[in-house]
Amino acid sequence: MNGADLLCDVLLANDVTVCFANPGTSEMHFVAALDRKPEMRCVLGLFEGVVTGAADGYARMTDRPAATLLHTGPGLANGLANMHNARRARSPMINIVGDHASYHLPLDAPLTSDIEGLAAPMSNWVGRVKGPADIVPAAEAAFRASLTPPGVTTLILPADAAWGEVDAISPGKVKLAPLPAVDMAAVRKVAEAIRAAPGRVGMVVRGQAARADALEIAGRIAATGGVRLFSEVLIARMQRGRGRFAPTRIPYPVDAATTTLRDIDVLVLVGAKEPVAFFAYPGKPGRLVPDNCQVLSLAAHGEDLKAALEALADELGIKPTQQFTAARAFPDAPTPSGRLTDDAIAVSVARKLPANAIVCDEAVTSARRFFALSAYAAPHDYMMGTGGSIGGGIPMATGAAIACPDRKVINLEADGSGMYTVQGLWTQAREKLDVVTIVFSNRTYAILHGEMTNVGVNSIGENARRMLDLDHPALDWIALANGMGVEAARADTCERFDALLDSALSRPGPFLIEAVI
Repeated sequence: MNGADLLCDVLLANDVTVCFANPGTSEMHFVAALDRKPEMRCVLGLFEGVVTGAADGYARMTDRPAATLLHTGPGLANGLANMHNARRARSPMINIVGDHASYHLPLDAPLTSDIEGLAAPMSNWVGRVKGPADIVPAAEAAFRASLTPPGVTTLILPADAAWGEVDAISPGKVKLAPLPAVDMAAVRKVAEAIRAAPGRVGMVVRGQAARADALEIAGRIAATGGVRLFSEVLIARMQRGRGRFAPTRIPYPVDAATTTLRDIDVLVLVGAKEPVAFFAYPGKPGRLVPDNCQVLSLAAHGEDLKAALEALADELGIKPTQQFTAARAFPDAPTPSGRLTDDAIAVSVARKLPANAIVCDEAVTSARRFFALSAYAAPHDYMMGTGGSIGGGIPMATGAAIACPDRKVINLEADGSGMYTVQGLWTQAREKLDVVTIVFSNRTYAILHGEMTNVGVNSIGENARRMLDLDHPALDWIALANGMGVEAARADTCERFDALLDSALSRPGPFLIEAVI
């Protein structure tokens, strides 16, 4: 066998069974090895940003890494934006980046580049296979690093390491270190702070602390201990819907965020970081909590967040039988009619959302109301692009659909963001994925119009408008989707949108709705 065969065997031995790929010449031996491993599902993305974004969506839904296959430094560079989102989401991922044969590198061929330098800012761990004999330890190190704690890893595979002969062995499972024990000193400190400032304590949850079982514990703490429960602005994955405790999302605009947090004297972090402004603005703060706010960490990423919440509840004397308030029924409101608006779309999707669906939200400005309404929707998983790099929505939905083939995936997608990785629709068509893409077609980068105001520009001229608007010509999402093999239809009224959504939800396979607003 060769090194590429052995690398596949290490991955499969550790239940890495999906490879999102866009390979090139340097990876052909690895492609041939994958061809000999029917247990590995190989998924082609037509752009590397689709590959890394799909691996991100897959990881968020499985809590396990997929592999990606990328071609040298330029191929890796094409995937960096969604690696950034994955790193911010703390998604486990193993990027396999092919490189020239080691003896060819000194010749400085056209594709030669500093792969380590490109990978490092978007990876928690970067390693290079030194030769065929190094395949097993290097691959096992990459796998271990992807899960302890979860994050992005990049393994560089020189071509001669891939084609070099190795002894036939059967790799075993990598032993992972257990989660550290709950820090009871931190638990007692947080409990003491909660008792000392009832009603003026906030708690920010993310990661495993935003799953339904942990949210139930956090909900009891919030209801009984006088704690206000928050989520970060951008959510990697949260389980929401009727019967689940619904944290308040910290708003994106600085003024709204500081207003939300102005009465917080103690902020408790559970797998989260202290919230800060997305950008610096003239005359506005970067920190969102008051200067005198005490910030405490109950447990950090890589620790047992649910167990820490359980320990805190015990320390506060909160019983598992104590109740919390959760949404039970959708608010009584008239069914939207007439011209289609972003609010009407949010209402319709929240009302019609199938139980156990997965929502990938990259609608940016247009779907802001959906998050609040989603508390009343059927139980579901909700995900966003966590790094602020747009172009993650379509790939994330693709990866989520591969991870959970028995669940409906709804992608709320901005038209500008969607154009970054529109190629992901082709992968959805090829793989017959059950994804409904709803494109909010306002033909502009609406968020950037708002940002111009935020930085003090109150009027824009022709040059600025041409950089912010997507008209002349207007994007034709029906033609784009059809060209990728995805059936699509357009709606500009609430009635037409409702009919299309009903149809798309009632059948399997990919479908795109261009919602003209």
